[in-house]
Amino acid sequence: MRKATPARTIVWLCLLLLGPPAGAEERNHDATSTHSFEDVDHWTAVFDDPERDDYQKPDQLVAALGLTPGMHVADLGAGTGYLSGRLSAAVGPGGSVLAIDAEPALVGHLRKRAEAEGLDNVTPVLASLDSPRIPPGSVDLVLILDTYHHIGDRVTYARALRSALRPGGRIAIIDWQKRELPVGPKPPHKLARAHVVAEMREAGYELADEPDLLPYQYFLVFRPES
Repeated sequence: MRKATPARTIVWLCLLLLGPPAGAEERNHDATSTHSFEDVDHWTAVFDDPERDDYQKPDQLVAALGLTPGMHVADLGAGTGYLSGRLSAAVGPGGSVLAIDAEPALVGHLRKRAEAEGLDNVTPVLASLDSPRIPPGSVDLVLILDTYHHIGDRVTYARALRSALRPGGRIAIIDWQKRELPVGPKPPHKLARAHVVAEMREAGYELADEPDLLPYQYFLVFRPES
């Protein structure tokens, strides 16, 4: 008489043959893309490519953020400072922009760029991989442009961001649609819109706005749940 196959063996065989359940990978909070940003010349050519404006629509993007003079903004994952000048102009001399990145070489570039462009209200900040180094209660908006998928343990990270927000503060996440696109990373390195919304809800935020503006990216604005 044959011995019965253990149930967990059957489950393992099903996973081997059929793959994990639909959406299983979406429950992972790890970064989907980790690579070096040390080569400033390379990333300047990528991030500041004039053709990027065609799909990133930087002027319309900043306008859609609803910034007003005197506001304080954190550009989390500022990279080469693609938006620094526009954010600086939107908040004016009475406001401030924290241009934050975890790559020391890029932060050095951000400092040189701010000085060269006379952006006196832009302060480059060197973050760590698990902390953006934003002072508590200091910003009206955290902008996370094409960076959310690089963050590890995103739910914990987003919970920690809440302390950086001033009353009425918001977090805007703009990232790549999870499909084949003519620009951006490959689909395995992207996060679906629904995944981002679910993680932010888990972290204690609600979706407050979703501007229909960009052809290749979702644009999600969150507020802390009351």
